[in-house]
Parts: sequence; C-alpha cells; structure tokens
Amino acid sequence: MNDTDLTGRTAVVTGAGAGLGRSEALALAAGGANVVVNDLGDGADGVVAEIEAAGGRAIAIRGDVGRWALGQELVGAAVDAFGSLDIVVNNAGITRDAMLFNMTEQGWDDVIRVHLKGHAALSQAAAAHWRAASKSAGGPVYGRIVNTTSEAFLLGGPGQANYAAAKSGIVALTLAAARGLSRYGVTANAIAPRARTDMTAQVFEADPRGTGLDILAPERVATFVRYLASPGAAAVNGQVFVVYGDMVALMAPPTVERTFVAADGVFTADELDDRVSTYFAERGAARTFAADGVAALDTTGVGTTAG
Repeated sequence: MNDTDLTGRTAVVTGAGAGLGRSEALALAAGGANVVVNDLGDGADGVVAEIEAAGGRAIAIRGDVGRWALGQELVGAAVDAFGSLDIVVNNAGITRDAMLFNMTEQGWDDVIRVHLKGHAALSQAAAAHWRAASKSAGGPVYGRIVNTTSEAFLLGGPGQANYAAAKSGIVALTLAAARGLSRYGVTANAIAPRARTDMTAQVFEADPRGTGLDILAPERVATFVRYLASPGAAAVNGQVFVVYGDMVALMAPPTVERTFVAADGVFTADELDDRVSTYFAERGAARTFAADGVAALDTTGVGTTAG
C-alpha cells in the first residue's frame, strides 16, 4: 500500500536556503507538509516564498546549526507555528578540503561542528520532544529523521579527512538514534546523495544525455527524502542509502572477513606476525576497509572535473 501523503505533518530542514536542502523542503511541502526552512542567510526566505506561492505553509528560521541551542529553537518554532514536529531533515554542511598534512585545526573544527554537531543538536532536541510526546500520549508518536552522510565516509577521500570523519560520525549517530528512538515511533535513516548544486558546480561535468531532468538533479534525491519522511517508510529504520540519478542503493552493514584466534589462548607478538602478516602478504595493498565497490554503482555517465 502506498502512503506518502504528508498532509498535516511538520518538517524541519536545515541548510534549506539553496541546493539539495531547498529541493528537500520543496518536495516535503509538495507532499503536504508544513516546513521550517533553516539557513544562514536570505535564501531561507526565498524558499518560504516558493512554498507559499505553491499553496503551502512555511516559515524561515535563520541560524547556524553548529550552535547547539539552535536545535531547540527549530523544534520550538515548528511546534509554535504549526502545532507539531514530525520530520527532521539534517542537510546543512560545508567543506574545507585539504590533505591531512595540510589540515588546520580550524578546518577540522568547522567541518565537524557544522556537520556532526549540527546533526546532533537538532536530533537531540527532536528526540527529547518525541520522547516527551510519547510519554504524554501513552504510546508511539510519529517521528522521522533523515540524516545526510556521504560516499566520502565509505571511500575515505585523501583530501577530505575532516569531511569523511564527520560523515562517518553521522552514520553512527543515525544508528544510535534508530535504536534508541524506535520505541517512541521514530525512525532514523541516512542518505549519501549526489546532486548538482551551486556547491558542486565545479565538481560534476554536464549530463551527457542533454535532455530531460538532469541525471544529478537534487530533485531526484529530494523525492527519496520525501518517501523516507512518509508513513509508507515506517518499517525503514537504521539504514544507509546511496542516492542519485535513477538509483537508490541500500548499503549492507560491514561483515567479518577473517578472525584470528590464539593457539594457546593468549597471542604472542611472534604468533601475530606469523599469522596476520602472512595473511596480509597475500592481499592487495589497495584492499582496505574502504568500500571502493560503491563506485561501480555510478551509471550516470557524468564525470568529474578531477578526472
């Protein structure tokens, strides 16, 4: 049964003044949701105007998601303006790319603060709201968290140590939220999207097809976010999806490749050298924990300016 109607629901979308966040806010509004549009600047007001022009309801709340108190402010704004909070889409983010040996403390802190702390701040405020609502109602309520990770956490790009670390942390945050909040009726999932936006304008080459909706249009990702926010996705929880083009790929959890057990109950360094070193001597140097196979998912035909 299809049940993707969001009429009467209220969503908060961070970083929604442009790019992917804007598309997500518009998609949720098109599904019937009221939307709290968060961003740092004037873009949030423009998105609110777009939603209202289409017959929807929205308000803009400017603010930096890296400021912990903003999470509670966004939750409060949703409840005050529309009477409820049902959906959280954590999207806001920045990049400060650098090789690890050139990474500055500020470049590290800025990315971790906006991405990971920003996700955590709003998620914590929403979780407290839903827990209290569930206790008041005497049973589960309606709650959806959609977090934004990246393929960078799967691949470990050499010039994005800060970004990859933040995105990996977001996946762990998502799993903890999914397990800790399911009893209250809340789901939490993460998406690793690709989308052509102002921020990625210099990253992706043009759509080689040249016709129809751009294969990397953010609207394609936003449609999936709208689905995850809907009643129809109630059974989807604690999952990670790679999303772009005409594809949604569900990632499998890591598996145990090999175990080493001490012959006499306690390892010696020599035994480890004999067994572990021998095992890795027969293994390609490029075969690490990185999920390089995710690159095989790309059938868009869109290259990157990096080559």
